[in-house]
Order: sequence, then C-alpha cells, then structure tokens
Amino acid sequence: MSIKIKRNEAGNCITFEGSSNPVYWNSCLSGEVDNTDNTLINVVNDIITAQSGTTQYEFFRIPFTNFVDADGNAFNTAQDCSDYITQEANVLGSIGEQIATNTDNFDFYIDSKDNTVIMSTGDYFPVNTIQAFLHTDDTMQIISVIGVKTYYSNINLSNVSINSVLLTGTESEKVNELNVLFQNTGSSTGQAPSITSSLAVSLTEGETLNYELIADYGVGYEWDLSNVNGIASVEGNIRKLIGGSSLSAGTYNIPVKAINYNGEDSQTVVLTVDAPAFSSTKSVKFQNLDYLNANASLANSSLGRTGNGSGSSDAWTISMWVKPIGTENNQTLFFYGGDDLNNEGHIIIRYFGSSSLRAVRLEYGSDNNYLRLLAPSSSFPLNQWTHLILTYDGGTTGVASGSVSSYYSRFKMYANGVLLTTSNTNRNSGFNGDIKDELMRVGRQGLSTFYMRSGSRIDELAIWGSDESSNASDIYNNGNTHDLTSLTTLPNHFWRMGDGDTYPTIQDVVGSADFTMNNMTVADIVNDVP
Repeated sequence: MSIKIKRNEAGNCITFEGSSNPVYWNSCLSGEVDNTDNTLINVVNDIITAQSGTTQYEFFRIPFTNFVDADGNAFNTAQDCSDYITQEANVLGSIGEQIATNTDNFDFYIDSKDNTVIMSTGDYFPVNTIQAFLHTDDTMQIISVIGVKTYYSNINLSNVSINSVLLTGTESEKVNELNVLFQNTGSSTGQAPSITSSLAVSLTEGETLNYELIADYGVGYEWDLSNVNGIASVEGNIRKLIGGSSLSAGTYNIPVKAINYNGEDSQTVVLTVDAPAFSSTKSVKFQNLDYLNANASLANSSLGRTGNGSGSSDAWTISMWVKPIGTENNQTLFFYGGDDLNNEGHIIIRYFGSSSLRAVRLEYGSDNNYLRLLAPSSSFPLNQWTHLILTYDGGTTGVASGSVSSYYSRFKMYANGVLLTTSNTNRNSGFNGDIKDELMRVGRQGLSTFYMRSGSRIDELAIWGSDESSNASDIYNNGNTHDLTSLTTLPNHFWRMGDGDTYPTIQDVVGSADFTMNNMTVADIVNDVP
C-alpha cells in the first residue's frame, strides 16, 4: 500500500495516509535522501531535532517508491519525493478566516488515533491546537491555541455536531463540549475513562500482535511492557501494541491505564501465546555418502539391552516415514548398536530397491548370529512416501534352534498401518547377546558403507522404549503426519527431520539425542513430505 503525502486545505498540518504516523503540525518536517542509498527517503522532525540536539526521524530509510503525492502520482526519483515532502510540510496557511453563514453545518470528531480533530469541511487539526470561542453575539469562532489566527467565525451553534450528534444545552455548554473534544480532555461532565476493548488476546507462536485499546473518555495511556519482550506501542498511536513474534508459548500479563483529567481506569491485558498447530513441511534427503549420527548412549534406555531379552524393559518401537528413490539394495535407513558388526549386536533397518524387492528388512543381532525379517516385495514402492513401524516386545531372541519361530514373533512390521507377513531367516538360531550403545546412525550402516542413495528421504523419525504395536494405528494416524508427543504414550525420542531444525543439527524434540548431518548441506533439508 502506498503512503500518500497530503496537506489539509487550511495548510496547517500534513499527514501520511497509509501509515501509522500521526498528523504533523505545519513547518516541523523536512525530507532528505538517505546518504547511503539514493533510493531511500528519510523524514526529519526539525523541531524535535533542534530541541534535543539529536536527529529525530519520523520515517527512516523508506524506499521512495512507497510514497505518492496528494493526487496519487508516483515520484520519478528519491530527490523529487524528498523535495515534495519538504514543500508540503512547510506551507503557510492557504486560507484566511472563513466566515460561516447562518445555515452552514459543522460536524467534528476525533480520528481513531485520538490525535487529530477532523471537521466535516475537510480540515483537520492536531489535538490541543485549536479552541472554540463564544463570541458576544452567541456565535462561535474556531481559533488557534498558538498565536491569534482565526480559522472560522460566525458559526451558528444550533448547527454544530460531534460525531453527527447535535450539541445540546446552553451556548456556553456547547462550546465547552467542543473544547473537551479539541483538547481531548475526556468528558466535560467529569467522567473518568472506561476501557471497553477486550482484555483477552491470543496469538500463535511466530504471529505478530496488532492490538488497539479502546476506552471511553480516554486521553492518555500508559503500558507496562516489562513482562513481555519484543512488544512496543506505535509511535503516534500509543493505544496500539505491535510485535511479539519472538514470544514463546505462555501467558503474559500487560497492565495498562487509560487516563483523563477526571481519573483513570487500570486493567490488565492477558496475552496468550499458543504453540503452533502441527504441520510437516520438511524432510531430510540422503545422497550416496550422506548420513546422520548421534550419541548412541542417549538412546540406550530405549534400544539397548544387556542380555537375551528380559521382557518389556527391553522392548522398543521405531517409526518413520520413508520415500525410497534409489534402486540399489542394502540401503541403510537406521542403525543402532556395536561397531564390531561380526560379533556385536545391532539393529539394522535396510531398504532393498531392486525391482524384485522394493522392501524393508530388519536385522537383529550380529553378522554371525542374527534374525532377519523381510517385508513382502513392493510393500515400499519407489518415489512414494510409506510409513514404517517396527516393534520388539523385549523377549528372548536366541539361541535354541527349536524356538526360532517364537524369536521371530517378538517382532512386528507395519507398512501404512498394516501388519505385514514377513519372510524370515536366521543364522545360528538367532541372537542372545547385548545391544551396545556405540553407534546410532540414519543413512549409514555402522562404520561401513551401505548408504542411502539417490535422494531418498526420511521424515518424522521416532523411537519408543516400549512395544507400541497395540498403538500402531494411532501412530500411523490414517496416513496423516501428526504430533507424536500428543499420543497417550510419548516417544522417548522424536526427530522432525527438518521442521524447526537448523543445519547441521536435526533436533531430538523429546530427548537429547540430536543428530548431526554429515557430508550434507542445508539444501538436504527439503520441502517434500508425506
């Protein structure tokens, strides 16, 4: 929206329509071209500058293209704009005394910012600059408070209104009522202010406050902003508060007073800042050598174990959204466990992208002793988001040959909320050892290769230190990403995979096991989500 530079017909003040700045009295402003950029405009308050000894700017470093003249015409250069502002802000009154007829009607009101008296004639005056004066013949004059200038005379008080309501009472009472308006003193009948606007204000984190206080008979206003950061009143309209985009979720009390000559009204504005509604807008993309790593010890209570499965205390659940792109086999989605793959236990979730498979496989154990569960072919198609859940009930996983089928039953795999029938294999009747907290990675197997490929994506990765198979449908949520911390059982670790993250850290929003991006750039946080 353009800012229109406009001087009133009386030539006593200038306004900048389309901005929050107040009306300015004549001969107090001048324009200048910014000395560091000849496309920017500054507007200096010459009077305050002279009084304070420090340059006071009413506008600072504003593109000249934001301004138009009184007729809505754009300026060709910043200098043209600057000269026009100086010219219009320093014009002596263009009209002399206006003599009203007996039938002329006059309506007066205060603008929304409480700083300008507006007349139905089209003239407007800053408050406390004009005065109503009762002449000896019972007609009224409007004169300047500063100096002796008469703007209007011979006004018939029977034809005078405030806010389109005719004045009543004696002629003297009518004049007094007008002067209450002109000087913005509140009420001629001695009424104290009364705040009438809502005192309850709500924002969502990141939103900007735009609140304006309303008070009957209010003249002055005082805010106590000591309890909030990043909120300020608007220059020229102290009733309005702006800012607040940096506030965290919570409740903030903001005391305020409305004041006039007759008293005050003290209230408290209660600002409630809510956490933003959940939305998934980012995921992490993996190329041929990309991976994430975190301190595995921070997830030991969820994924680690010290023996052959002691029950629910060793149980876990892993949930993620996967979008495979590369057709290669043995792409590591997730790894947790010892760095000696041959002899130390681990959890490996791999993707097999060949045309005959397009499936996920879980390996639990070491390379010498393991259980493997492979999803049906085509259950995780290329270039599509698929939701994966893997659960372990914490029971024994080896090493009696006659119990292998029961070992497999400890695990469940879900694709898009559907329990899969897996193809299962083992070596040496499974694994009965511990799972050490040495390595935790996404996109790479242990200390070896087997990276994810070709831009495959992971989103909304979460880990529970419990078997959540009974809650699989709630986790999947009909294919809609959602805030997993709102579930009855919260995950122990939750990575949004881009949302709210700052490169190179992928934040654990529940625990403290933050991932670090390796061989990656900020461009690997992408706008591609389920």
